[in-house]
Amino acid sequence: MKVVLFCGGMGMRIREASEVLPKPLVHIGDRPILLHLMKYYAHYGHKEFILCLGYKGEAIKDYFLNYNETLANDFTLASGQNQVTLLSNEMKDWTISFVNTGLNTTIGMRLKAVEKYLKDDEYFLANYADGLADIPLDELIKDHYEQNKVASFVAVQPKQTFHMVDSEEDGSVLGIKEMSSSSIWVNGGFFVFKREIFNYIKHGDELVNQPFQRLIAEKQLLTHRSEGYWACMDTFKEKQELDELYASGDMPWAVWRELPNLCLA
Repeated sequence: MKVVLFCGGMGMRIREASEVLPKPLVHIGDRPILLHLMKYYAHYGHKEFILCLGYKGEAIKDYFLNYNETLANDFTLASGQNQVTLLSNEMKDWTISFVNTGLNTTIGMRLKAVEKYLKDDEYFLANYADGLADIPLDELIKDHYEQNKVASFVAVQPKQTFHMVDSEEDGSVLGIKEMSSSSIWVNGGFFVFKREIFNYIKHGDELVNQPFQRLIAEKQLLTHRSEGYWACMDTFKEKQELDELYASGDMPWAVWRELPNLCLA
């Protein structure tokens, strides 16, 4: 099953890093978040990727064209440095298509732009490419097959707290109460689509705003609630939190280190 990754946004909320690199190339530890996400999908057997490029797309192309496998994998050096043998090669059976989908294009239009590269596939996966999770992808796909909907996505609970303020009209504070977002479910950015999704996208549409409303009207949209790990890299603080997990070795999203290799397509 092909995986469409939306890699064209400017990442304005993480400008400290994305002014130099496109957001998908911002590193978590020693690898871009994009590569962490691709390893997640590859773990489940989905190794055909379509990258929807836009802002600094040339940097993403350059990264993969000049990717040095020896920096990311174990290898043996012999014959006075003339012979390098990789002991593992995570990308050897991956196929990656790089598609320029425009600088200021909406997500819906980026998806439309790569429709022809999906060929005759009935199902495909998609992702915003700015979040990591330990979602059991095989279960998500199985649920989608069984419910036979046009589109489905993962709903997650952001781990945030905020202070609810009660005040008078003149600004006098009556009370402040700490609230948790544990009762809120949000779109986690992990999608499964049938090819019919393209029938619901019109010119200029965002993916979620208009097409999803049309799907809802026809009862063709499904959500899969996940209470596991999920984190989105929208801000520099969130990047630092992911870096800290990487440095500690506690990477919940690295399912390839813990689970058997499963594939449903």
